[in-house]
Amino acid sequence: MSTLLPSAVRALVDLSESDIDWLHQLAADWQVIADLSVSDLVLWARTTSGRFVAVAHCRPSTGSTVHHEDVVGLRMPSSREAVVLETLMSGQIQVAAEPLWTGATAVREEYVPVVSQGRAIAVVTRETSVGVVRGGRITHRPEEDLADALCAMIAEGEYPIRGAAIGLRFGTPRVADGVLRLDTDGVIVYASPNASSCFHRLGIEGEIEGIQLASSVADIIPERTPVDETMAVVLMGRQAWLTEVEAGGVFLSLRSIPLRSEGRRAGALLLVRDVTEVRRREQVLMTKDATIREIHHRVKNNLQTVSALLRMQGRRATNDETRQALSEAGRRVATIATVHEALSYNVDERVDFDAVFASILRGAAVVATPSSQVTTRLEGSFGVVDAHTAQALATVLAELVTNAVEHGLEDCDGTVTVRVEREGNELTVHVIDDGQGVAPDTIMSGLGTQIVTTLVRGDLGGSISWRPVPQGCGTDVVVRARLNRG
Repeated sequence: MSTLLPSAVRALVDLSESDIDWLHQLAADWQVIADLSVSDLVLWARTTSGRFVAVAHCRPSTGSTVHHEDVVGLRMPSSREAVVLETLMSGQIQVAAEPLWTGATAVREEYVPVVSQGRAIAVVTRETSVGVVRGGRITHRPEEDLADALCAMIAEGEYPIRGAAIGLRFGTPRVADGVLRLDTDGVIVYASPNASSCFHRLGIEGEIEGIQLASSVADIIPERTPVDETMAVVLMGRQAWLTEVEAGGVFLSLRSIPLRSEGRRAGALLLVRDVTEVRRREQVLMTKDATIREIHHRVKNNLQTVSALLRMQGRRATNDETRQALSEAGRRVATIATVHEALSYNVDERVDFDAVFASILRGAAVVATPSSQVTTRLEGSFGVVDAHTAQALATVLAELVTNAVEHGLEDCDGTVTVRVEREGNELTVHVIDDGQGVAPDTIMSGLGTQIVTTLVRGDLGGSISWRPVPQGCGTDVVVRARLNRG
C-alpha cells in the first residue's frame, strides 16, 4: 500500500510493505487523537540517507491548526532530528524541552514512536499550540488524557487496533459528536456535554457519569426489540466495533476503542453520535423508492394491458392497413412497458440497458415472415442509463430493429446486428442488416421514421442517418446520442 507515500519520496523511504501497511492503518484512524488533543499530527519516516521526511499529516477538526501549509514531502529540520532519533532508539515518548516557534506561534512538540511487531518504524509528532495549552482550554483534561492513552498505545504497538471492524461510513461518530470514557467495568468516568445530551435524548435521565452504560441502555430498550448483536460488547468497551442503539425513535451510533496500558485493559473510549435525522431521511428515501418502484410496476401492467388490447383489436380488424397500424402501436407500447418493468426493480431510476435491449431483440424476430429466418445479435454494451434516456432509446432501437427485419430483410433470410460503442456519455449505435439495402440519398419517411427522428434529436440530443453498408449489401442505420443529460 504505497499510496500513503508521495511518489517522489517512496523510493527514498526505508520501509517494508508490511510497515507501510501499518502506517496506512494508523493514518486512517488517527483523526480521533488530533481532535481529542486539538493537535496536528505529522508522520515522519526515515529515508535511506538517514534523514526524515513527512509522509502524512492530520489537522484537528476541533480547533485551529499549527500548519497552514502542506508539510507532506518536507524534510525535518536537522535541529529536530536528534529527538526523533532518540525516540526511535528508545521506543519511548519524548517531549521537546523547548517549544518550537512557527512565526508568532509557540508549538509544544511530543514525539511518539510508531511501533509495529516490537520495533519502532516511524515517529508521529503531536504538535499543539502553546496558546491552546495555556489559554482557556479548548478541550477538557479528560479528553487530553484519552489522547495521551492512545499515543501510549501507538508506542506499545497496540494502536491502531489489529482486526478492528471499524467499517467507517456516513454517520460514524467523531470526537465533536460526543466522547465517553469507560473504566474496565463499563462504568462511565467521563462524558462530554454532547455525549450526555445524546443519551438524555435516548431516554437515560439524570447524570450519566458513574452509571454502567450497558445496563442503563438495556433498561430503556423495550422487550422483544431487535438489537444489534454487537451492542453489548461495544457498550462495555470490549471490542473495537461500531453499533447502533435505538429507543423511542432516537438512533445513536456508537464506536468503541478499547484502551490498553502495558498489555492490560484500561477501559475504553466511546464516540457517540445522534443519527436520528440521518435514519429518518433514509427511511423517507426508502419509502419514496418503494413508491416509485410500485408506480413503475403498475405503469408496466397498464401498458401491457393496452398492448394486449391493441393486438386483440388488430386481429379483429378487416383492413390490412388498420391491422398493421394497431400491431405497430401495440409493439411500441410493449417496448415502453419493458423499460418500466426494469425500473420497477431499481431504486435509483437507472437501468442496465443491456438486459432491456435483450428482450427487445428477442421480440424482433417475431415480426419476420414465416418463410424467412432472421438472426439478431448484439455487439458491445450499453451499460447503465437513466430512466428518461432508457425510454427514448428503447423506443428508437425497437423501431429500427423491427424495420430492419420487416423491410430490410423482407421475405428473405438474414442477420440484424446491433453494434454499440460507448465512451462515457457518448453513445454510437449501428443497426445493420444484410438485406437489399437502401439507395444513397433516399429520403426516409413514414410514421416510424418520424418517431425515431424526433426522439433521437429531442430526447437523446443526437443524430440519425441511413447509409448503405460499405463494401457489402444491406443498410447501416447510425444513431449518435448523448446519455444521462442533466
